[in-house]
Amino acid sequence: MKASNSRRAVRMGDQIMREIGTLLVQEAADPRLQLVTLSGVRMNANLRIAEIFYTVSGDEEHRKEVQAGLEKASGFLRSRLGRILKLQFVPELRFVFDDFLEDIVYGKSNS
Repeated sequence: MKASNSRRAVRMGDQIMREIGTLLVQEAADPRLQLVTLSGVRMNANLRIAEIFYTVSGDEEHRKEVQAGLEKASGFLRSRLGRILKLQFVPELRFVFDDFLEDIVYGKSNS
């Protein structure tokens, strides 16, 4: 995916992150999605795909459960996002585990 750094893409990514965070806290019924922290959103060049980076504590098995929960909820989140933001086209939501902080904490950094 070719990421976009345009102002529009950054602004849309910020809105998407804010709204999905609110939806996860207020409306998501899946217990796997508790304590998920969104760390960023990256939009592709034509704003059709949003990669949503998240972190969650726990072991690898718990992360897989959370990933499955997010993928299952993506349709619900996308439809609610379309109504809230009133977008002509709602981007496809792809959830990506963000291991940036884990690399720093556990010394896996390449620096």
